[in-house]
Amino acid sequence: MAAKDEPIIIKKYANRRLYNTGTSTYVTLEDLAEMVKKGVEFTVQDAKTGDDITHPVLTQIIFELENKEGQNMLPIPFLRQLIAFYGDQMQMIVPSFLEQSMIAFSKEQERFREQMKGALGKSPLDMMKIATPIKALEEQTRRNMEMFQNAMRLFTPFPPAGSNGTSVAPAEPARKETSEKPDDLQELKEQIAAMQRKLDTMS
Repeated sequence: MAAKDEPIIIKKYANRRLYNTGTSTYVTLEDLAEMVKKGVEFTVQDAKTGDDITHPVLTQIIFELENKEGQNMLPIPFLRQLIAFYGDQMQMIVPSFLEQSMIAFSKEQERFREQMKGALGKSPLDMMKIATPIKALEEQTRRNMEMFQNAMRLFTPFPPAGSNGTSVAPAEPARKETSEKPDDLQELKEQIAAMQRKLDTMS
């Protein structure tokens, strides 16, 4: 049984059954989804190998939820953009950006919930007042995306030499571009740090 401050171990067997070692009971993906919503920390392990398979199981939960009628949260343009990043040189930055964005949104969710509760029975004018902070969050998200896109441009490959019919560039300028790469990386780090500061101001 897991210690008080340690994540609960969920074991997944070859027959796809999930076993909660904390409660000594078999559970379903829906049960795991409820645990996530309640803030219960857990890791999923392959019962045979002991490998951590938490990521694919959580991904499967999202897949199941997205396929339930009326529960779609991931818009098609977002899914297309996300798929396009796989295998791209920006793939290493996307997880951090998404994580920080969700953390910032989570900090605001309680305030939004209280506002939505208070919206019941309100007049249209009151509803407009309540919508203001939501619009502010949307605007902040837009600005954060712009910062993210600017950071991504630092990793955009230089056009291949001779692609426009010109001769291949001499070796010396090529060495100069290589020497400037650390500066680009430093600038990227600064851009990400600035993005983090923007997200922190939303809390």
